[in-house]
Amino acid sequence: MAELVEYRREAGVGVITVDNPPVNALGQAVRQGLLDALDRGLADPQAAALVLRGAGRTFMAGADIREFGKPPASPGLGAVIARYEASPKPLIAAIHGTALGGGLETALACHYRCALRSARVGFPEVKLGLLPGAGGTQRLPRLIGVEAALEIIVGGEPVPAPRALELGILDELLDGELLAGAIAFAERIVAERRPLRVIAHDDRRVRAVPPAVFEAAQRRIARRARGFLAPWKCIEAVQAATTLPFAAGLERERALFLECLASPQSRAQIHVFFAEREAAKLPEPAAPARPIRRAAVIGAGTMGGGIAMSLANAGIPVTLLEVDRAALDRGLAVVRRNYAATAAKGRLAPAEMEARLGRIRPTLSYDDLADVDLVIEAVFEELPVKQAVFRRLDAATGAGAVLATNTSTLDIDAIAGATGRPAQVVGTHFFSPANVMRLLEIVRGAATAPETVATAMGLARALGKVGVVVGNCDGFVGNRMLAPYLREAECMVEEGALPQDVDRALEAWGLAMGPFTMSDMAGLDVGWRIRRRQAAARPAEQRYPPLADRLCERGRFGLKTGAGWYRYEPGDRTPVPDPEVERLILDRSRELGLERRPIGEEEIRERCLYALVNEGARVLAEGIARRPGDIDVVYVHGYGFPAYRGGPMFWADEVGLARVHDGIRRLHDRHGPVWAPAPLLEELARSGRRFGDL
Repeated sequence: MAELVEYRREAGVGVITVDNPPVNALGQAVRQGLLDALDRGLADPQAAALVLRGAGRTFMAGADIREFGKPPASPGLGAVIARYEASPKPLIAAIHGTALGGGLETALACHYRCALRSARVGFPEVKLGLLPGAGGTQRLPRLIGVEAALEIIVGGEPVPAPRALELGILDELLDGELLAGAIAFAERIVAERRPLRVIAHDDRRVRAVPPAVFEAAQRRIARRARGFLAPWKCIEAVQAATTLPFAAGLERERALFLECLASPQSRAQIHVFFAEREAAKLPEPAAPARPIRRAAVIGAGTMGGGIAMSLANAGIPVTLLEVDRAALDRGLAVVRRNYAATAAKGRLAPAEMEARLGRIRPTLSYDDLADVDLVIEAVFEELPVKQAVFRRLDAATGAGAVLATNTSTLDIDAIAGATGRPAQVVGTHFFSPANVMRLLEIVRGAATAPETVATAMGLARALGKVGVVVGNCDGFVGNRMLAPYLREAECMVEEGALPQDVDRALEAWGLAMGPFTMSDMAGLDVGWRIRRRQAAARPAEQRYPPLADRLCERGRFGLKTGAGWYRYEPGDRTPVPDPEVERLILDRSRELGLERRPIGEEEIRERCLYALVNEGARVLAEGIARRPGDIDVVYVHGYGFPAYRGGPMFWADEVGLARVHDGIRRLHDRHGPVWAPAPLLEELARSGRRFGDL
């Protein structure tokens, strides 16, 4: 078996190389190998300095999270880092790819750090419900200052190498070949007799830091970190660097790390981490993706404009087609305003804004689509309209072009049937705003070819989105499950709750938005059109709450019209309870002969969330979703389900499927056939298994 960590000498520099594909994770064998290689380097009389690097595509991407939850295996990463930090020979980390989490903590133990310009460094642990647990919260503030360290540790985003150099994380940027540059850097350090810089010994940047710095950090994250544990513990750990000696700070960091590790939140967030990676694996048989050099978007409305921005942001030239000049100009004006707003916040340089706008080519003619590799249709959500567009696309585009539809509910096969190339038709369900939301549901039809699915997944990666392959049914995964969730919310309003009661209960539980606020934001007319299309197939005995329809009949379409379930002041997105809506609700209760009753938060959460889980079980049994984790990824990234609860199917496993099933049986007894337990849920609950066992 090949060594996971190798030592060799090049001229007067010892080179320690970690070779543990694919990402050089710091498992037990690697940690032991690092100690053994260090011993060899220190014992080598001809090595005046040591370089630490990673083989393959990256430096070290962090801990092996498969070890989490298992008894600790010696040596621990903290012990390895302490040994490296105590090296009597100059030790230089040579970074390419990424140095993340434990990888960056190991690099911080080195006396100097150099990197290729393309490298990135950071602490993403907060996204796993954790904090850096091997000294990262104690060393980084000592190296670059508290405020910069807080931004990196609490934010969890990787830092590009040029910015890391500015901050002082790196000492040198390299061009050309990494190892040759690192060896030259090491030789220069020896020749210049530079001191051994030990971060742990330098307290200058963490002395006399006022508590106000940490209070400000807490205020900054108050909204986005609502309900999360780890971001607050990260701040607490960094504050320990300013109030405790280094050794005591390490102990405090470790205690906080173990507190996070033992929490249900970390289990949930680690589940989402792995579920995202599983979702990225294509269904068999795998096939090569087609390259996307040029793309087109049909429709310059809200969705079309956002999709065009996503493509332009990824460097893909895009032709944006509309049927008339006024609609095209309107759409382009919105795109420009969106870019300008981002630039005004300092998140986009003016030159880059113009470059992205320059990648969007407006047109009124299908003749301009002849050379595109991919077309994404984003027109009105009506099947005949989309079929007409696809007939024109079939004639206008080259034989190899992939034709994608941005439908949120419609039958992919019916759309593909309007073309002579159904194998090249796929659903790409973007979520609004398309240039912001990370989820992309990739809908495979009966005839969709494997290479078409692979191309759509490649598109998701190119756009920086999380792609999930789903099957073809009304609403696919996300919107199909959403229907019973919204039904229960509206039924409870008929029975005694008000919209704000339902929203408040679910938002307090952790959802980004309650169902009524979410509906207003999306536009009530969208769901109205879908319900009218579905009406003919709706069972006569099924309870159907009509309040949303009645709001639409009054022109109340949500935020965009200033009134929906709530009312909105001009220029303000804050939902305000509306007496007119309350009157409509009370009229509906009287119409049903219902005596309104108080509905508590527990019932609100149970009915809405159990409805999601029950429909999710049906989606799984039918093969519309390939895995429970795929459903969780869809809901975390597309519907504001809190990542720290892991998605609806993981959450149900944590609650216990027997308990969920019993709750659904009670609701079935009280509310009728619409609450019939899904057979898969019944089977799992009876056998004591979990969705995670599937």
